[in-house]
Amino acid sequence: MALPGNAWNLLEGVWPATAPTVSVVVVHYRQQNELDRTLAALARQTHPADRTQIIVVDDGSPEPPSVPEGVLLLCQADAGFRASAARNLGAASATGDVLCFLDADTAPEPDYLRAITRLPGLAPDVVTVGARRHADFTGLPPGAPVEEVAPARELPAPAWLIDEYVRSANLLNSDDRSYRFVIGAVVCCSRSLFTTVGGFDESFTSYGGEDWEWAHRAWSEGALFAHVPDAIAWHDGPEWVARTADLDERQRAKNLETLSLATRIPVTGAVPFALRLGAQAPAVEVRIAAADSLAALLIAVDSLLTALPLATVAVPAEFFDSLAPDARISLLPTPLSRPSPAQLVVELPLPVRFDADELRASVLRVTTKQLGSLSLTVSEVAGEVAGVSERVAGPVLEHVSESDSPQPVALITLQRAARREGRWGRTDLFARESTSIRARIISGEPSLAAYFGGWEPEELRP
Repeated sequence: MALPGNAWNLLEGVWPATAPTVSVVVVHYRQQNELDRTLAALARQTHPADRTQIIVVDDGSPEPPSVPEGVLLLCQADAGFRASAARNLGAASATGDVLCFLDADTAPEPDYLRAITRLPGLAPDVVTVGARRHADFTGLPPGAPVEEVAPARELPAPAWLIDEYVRSANLLNSDDRSYRFVIGAVVCCSRSLFTTVGGFDESFTSYGGEDWEWAHRAWSEGALFAHVPDAIAWHDGPEWVARTADLDERQRAKNLETLSLATRIPVTGAVPFALRLGAQAPAVEVRIAAADSLAALLIAVDSLLTALPLATVAVPAEFFDSLAPDARISLLPTPLSRPSPAQLVVELPLPVRFDADELRASVLRVTTKQLGSLSLTVSEVAGEVAGVSERVAGPVLEHVSESDSPQPVALITLQRAARREGRWGRTDLFARESTSIRARIISGEPSLAAYFGGWEPEELRP
């Protein structure tokens, strides 16, 4: 089933006619006692056992763990912390339609699989995250039912995570920063979505971050996020913050994780304000279809990058060499509609100079409201368009909007919407809106000296 926006609540109270086949991938490293508890808990699930595959992946323990009959054990060499590689190895051997990832020290309550697989079993675009709670299991036998013994030994859970689930109505109100609330130890998705997104990034070789990077990629591919509070799994021991007494050491480790993610997740709030650390994809890709002159294009590009520092700009081939010394400049793709790895694509038929604050607000509007697209219009530019060659203005403006009044000057497209709608062959899964904005089309041969020096006439500014 294809769902609009992030509206998984449309399936509230709906259950699959047949329980989905599920593969549970459990990552282990030198935790036999904890693994025994987790496997015992998985053996007591209300989800049908004949539709459940259990895979344990050992991440290079000196001695492989022992597992019960019927559990598939896979082992990889000890080459450091390789939870990502272990999860990918397990997923590659999975036969279920739905994948559930657990850590060896995280034991699920009996209804966990039934609850966390419901939405992915109904709508394959949904990524669900369970409720990871914490308890001290010291001295308890592995076979003790976690739902009975854990509450009496419960430890504090991270307040920031609980607060966010409340604030977002269990991630119903998600945006491009909500990947931070998807916890790898209790995450679930369809195998088809996992294939589309790709596996966990195996370049992560220390604790933390690989689940957020994967969740961000999933979101970018059009996944929906849902927290399932009834899917409870108990982590043996305190949360990460409480495991390191040295505050400086703890902050240093967190800073390293933050920097690692900043090279992979080009989202405002996840990257520095000015430094560029080599993000895999731009937050925004601007595409300018045509221009009357290099000067007109340069002014548009410069003003756009000033307003949107996380952007790249694709320009027509005849102007590329002049702007190429800036690494943020690329060749305009052919055809114009080529899929982009960016979060947003801003298509401009002509060089346009926007009011910077209004342009930033428009971009934010698309991401916070998760619009499929936002058409930017400005009524007072029609006369300027007449001065631009029909080759430049006519067909491309038609691509942006069929309306002649007010005049369309740009189209902002949310790429996660384009990817999901592309998978389903739909165009109605995300809302489309239009808004007016202060902007000016740059035509002819404007003065670069006036633009650089700041003495251009007021009427040439947006």
